[in-house]
Amino acid sequence: MEEITFTDAVLQDYKMGMGMMMEKVPSLVKSFNAFSEVGFEEGEISQKHKHLIALAVSVYAHSEYCIVYHTKGCVDAGCTEVEILEAVGVAAALGGGSALSQAVTLVMQTVDELTEDPNPIQ
Repeated sequence: MEEITFTDAVLQDYKMGMGMMMEKVPSLVKSFNAFSEVGFEEGEISQKHKHLIALAVSVYAHSEYCIVYHTKGCVDAGCTEVEILEAVGVAAALGGGSALSQAVTLVMQTVDELTEDPNPIQ
C-alpha cells in the first residue's frame, strides 16, 4: 500500500472540495480556475517568480492550503530551498512590519487619547 504524504493529503482535500463546489456552482469554479491560470502564465514575470510571490502572500494571509499548493508550485517550477525560504522571509518581514506599523501608530495614538497622555505621539 502506497503511503500518502502530508502534501498529497492536503492537495487531495482541496481537490475534493473544489470538485464538490464545481458540482454546485460550476460557472464560479470554472471562472476562478480560468482567472488563476491566466495569472500564473509565463509572462514578464516567470512562473517560478509568480509561485514565489503567491507563496509569500499565502504565508502572510495564513492560507494553509495555498501555502502547501504554492510551495509545491515553487518546487515544481525549480525554486531552490533557499529561494523559497527567502520568499517566506519577505512575508515574515511584511507581517512583522505591518504589525509594528499598526502598533506605533493606531495603538499608541489610541492609548494616548484614552489615557490623556500629556506627551502624545506626533
